[in-house]
Amino acid sequence: MIGYVTIGALDVDKSGKFYDALMGAIGNERKFTDGGWIGYGRKGEDGHSVYVCPPFDGKPASAGNGSMIGFVANSKDQVQKAYEAALVNGGKDEGAPGPRPADSKDFYGAYLRDPTGNKICVFAKGPFA
Repeated sequence: MIGYVTIGALDVDKSGKFYDALMGAIGNERKFTDGGWIGYGRKGEDGHSVYVCPPFDGKPASAGNGSMIGFVANSKDQVQKAYEAALVNGGKDEGAPGPRPADSKDFYGAYLRDPTGNKICVFAKGPFA
C-alpha cells in the first residue's frame, strides 16, 4: 500500500546516525547517501523505500503533529534492540518497549522521536506468550 516514506531532517548527519542504528536493529541498512539524501532498504535486497532528507522547499523540517511512522520488526527482541540503539544515537523516548495495550498478546511496540522530532514506532506482531 505504501510505496515509500520521506522523513524530513534538520540535520541529515545526526538523523542518519539515528536511522542507521534503528534500521540496522530491525534488518535494514543504509543503501545510499547522495546530495543530502539517505536511502534505506532491507539487508541483502536491492531497493530502498525510506528516505531521510531536508525538505524540498528549503524550509526547516518539522515533525507533524499526529504523524507517526511505524517500522516492522521480526521479534520483541528486535524492538528492544532498535529502541536502545535509537536512544544512544539521538532518539528521545516516547514509550518504552512493551505490549500495547498492556494486556495485548498480539502487538509489542516502542515509541521514539528522531533528532528532528518525528514520531517513530518500532513494533512486532504476535501472538506472544
